[in-house]
Amino acid sequence: MTDAVKRTYAVVFERLPANYAAYAPDVPGCVAAADDLEEIRSLIREAIEVYLKAAADYGEPIPEPRMTVAEAMAHHSEVLAGLEDPGPPLETTVAMIETDAALPARLETETANVGD
Repeated sequence: MTDAVKRTYAVVFERLPANYAAYAPDVPGCVAAADDLEEIRSLIREAIEVYLKAAADYGEPIPEPRMTVAEAMAHHSEVLAGLEDPGPPLETTVAMIETDAALPARLETETANVGD
């Protein structure tokens, strides 16, 4: 049995010279790029949902949303500080994105903090 499981993750959005980029720090490797902000919001939500579904299908832990907006912005600043030449984004924002992943009901309580 599968149920839609709502989770809300902090997502970092950057407006770059040629496009937008986004990633969810709590969901390893979950990134998206698009031409406009509306499209990037849709793509990153879809990327998170696909990641969660794949993790469930393969019996991997589902990452818990744990970062707040402030924590995600601080994390992003640390990532940029570690780069040799990150090139300045035109604008960086963080927003909370709610997902509606269809996951097995048993996973609602079988979650983990991935990366801990």
